Amino acid sequence: MTKTAILTDQQFLKEAFNEALESYREGGIPIGAVMVENGDIIGRGHNQRVQFNDPIAHGEMDCIRKVGRRASYNGITLYTTLSPCMMCAGTIIQFGIPRVVVGENLSFKGNLEFLQSHGVDVMLLNDPSCHDLMQKFIQGKPLLWLEDIAGRDHV
Repeated sequence: MTKTAILTDQQFLKEAFNEALESYREGGIPIGAVMVENGDIIGRGHNQRVQFNDPIAHGEMDCIRKVGRRASYNGITLYTTLSPCMMCAGTIIQFGIPRVVVGENLSFKGNLEFLQSHGVDVMLLNDPSCHDLMQKFIQGKPLLWLEDIAGRDHV
C-alpha cells in the first residue's frame, strides 16, 4: 500500500474518531464509523445504545443504517474506531462490504479473523487516539462497558 493510501486511511479514521467523540460527549459509548466510496464519505455514525436505549445501535450499524439501502457495496470501505463485534461483523459480511479499516483492537479483540475468513480486507491501524478514548471510557464507566460487550471478557 502506498504512503498516500495510508494517509487517506488515517484521515478517514480521524472522521470516525470524531463520531466516537460525539458519542462520548453525549454520554454514550465512544465508537464511531464512516463509510467511504470513491474517496468520499457517504455515511457516518456512532454508537447510540445509551442515547436511544437501543441495544443494537452500534457505531457500524448506525453508519450503515444512515447510508440506507444500496444494491451493492462494491468499492466501499467501512472505517471504525474499534474492532467490530460479531453482530457488526455479520452485517459487514451480509452486505458484502469488502474492506474494513479498524482503529484499534486492544480494548476489544472483536472479530477481525472472522471478517478475514469471509474475504473481507481488514486493516488494523492501532491508533493511539482510538485506544486512549476507549480506555478513558472503560475506566470511567466499567458497568456500561460490560453491558455493551454483554458482560463477557473479550479482551
